[in-house]
Amino acid sequence: MRVRRGNEEVTTMHERISIDPKIYHGQACIKGTRIPVHQIVRMLANGNTVEGLLEEYPSLEREDVLACLDYAASLAEEQVTPIEVLSP
Repeated sequence: MRVRRGNEEVTTMHERISIDPKIYHGQACIKGTRIPVHQIVRMLANGNTVEGLLEEYPSLEREDVLACLDYAASLAEEQVTPIEVLSP
């Protein structure tokens, strides 16, 4: 699916991220690779830049890295229902 942002057409995470039980234990990976989404997000959180990641992983494109962030943001939006209410 492609989405327009202003005059630019961008790729959505669904085109870039895959989950396959046969690849990397079913964890979300960048399509066509064994690079897990969590690895890219963690590297960014630890100070790596998008440009640095693209140098480290020449098979990746900028849109792959952005799709990882989009995927992580989607997970953060999920509502979590606690099993038990903690006392203050």
